[in-house]
Order: sequence, then C-alpha cells, then structure tokens
Amino acid sequence: MKSFNIILKSINDVKDFVNIVNRYDFDVDLTSGRYVVDAKSIMGIFSLDLGKPIKVDVHSDDCEKFCEEVKNFVE
Repeated sequence: MKSFNIILKSINDVKDFVNIVNRYDFDVDLTSGRYVVDAKSIMGIFSLDLGKPIKVDVHSDDCEKFCEEVKNFVE
C-alpha cells in the first residue's frame, strides 16, 4: 500500500483524477478528516472538503505507473 496527499483545485481536476483512477483494477481510497470515499466515485469526492489536502491510499504494491499519472495532483 502507498499513501500520499493530493490537492484537487477545480471540477476539471476531480474529473481528470477520477478518469485516471478508473483505468486501474486496484482500489484507491481518499480520506479527508473522518470521511473515507472510493476514489473511483466522482460523487464521493465532491462530498469531501476540497479546500484541504486529501490523503490517497493506493491498495497495490504495483502502482508506479498510477503514481506517475497523478503526480500533477500531489501536494
């Protein structure tokens, strides 16, 4: 498992991030405060406080390509 923080500044950032996550078979969770949502759920992401950094938990050991794709969002 790998964890890091991201910032999603706009609606387009959220859409782009969800599109990237949906290309992969492993699970990705987003945590903001006490809330945890599936990163593949655009509605779930919009329920989070996007004004703060969001913790990403990638449930895979083989996620280098994914991490490279989302590096623009990493805080």
